[in-house]
Amino acid sequence: MSDQTPHPSQDNQPTGSPAPISPAAELDARDMRQSEREARREERRARRGSNSTAWVGGVILILLGVIFLLQSMRGFYLNNWWALFILIPAFGAFADAWNRYRQDGRLSRRVRGGLISGCVFLLITAAFLFNWNWGVVLPVLLIVWGITLLLNSLLPD
Repeated sequence: MSDQTPHPSQDNQPTGSPAPISPAAELDARDMRQSEREARREERRARRGSNSTAWVGGVILILLGVIFLLQSMRGFYLNNWWALFILIPAFGAFADAWNRYRQDGRLSRRVRGGLISGCVFLLITAAFLFNWNWGVVLPVLLIVWGITLLLNSLLPD
């Protein structure tokens, strides 16, 4: 005859199954997974925040749409519409200046350089779009360049 009763030291658990988890350990594990998820979310947000130049494309598309809408509705016409592409480096310079300002926390030389570069590109774009007199635009560009050099030599880095 064989003895079918389990030995007192044996559990009723099948072999290889994990031991039961206490509710406190289960809550700790759930909290750890939650905090890991939040850390990954924050990391993704930080990456998106540091690379905030993605809005440049959206702004350019909106600007192009507004200009084309004005042309079709009110007879507003730009002879040199291709000059709008000069706005791409202008917005890129402004975005770079903004990112560097957020990193440095102050108006450093790099931030001022990005702002001035963006303004120069905007001035050149406006000169082409509105057929401004280059006899006026070029001296203004020289003045802006001189002011930039003066500020960078006088202000702290």
